[in-house]
Amino acid sequence: MAREPIKVTRKGDDGFKVISVRIREGTLEKIDNLAQKSNRSRNELINILLDSSVDNVEIE
Repeated sequence: MAREPIKVTRKGDDGFKVISVRIREGTLEKIDNLAQKSNRSRNELINILLDSSVDNVEIE
C-alpha cells in the first residue's frame, strides 16, 4: 500500500515576513500588558495594531 507524502510548506510562504524593529521600552511594556490581558501573543497583537492603523495615516 502506497503512503501519501507528508506535505510541508516552506516557512514564510504564509504571506508573513520576518522583520526586526526597535521599539521604545515603554511602548513594549504597554504591548505586553495588552497581549496578556487579551490572551494573545505579542506578535499577534502587534499585527492587529498595525493592520488597524496603517490605513489611517495622513502624510502632511
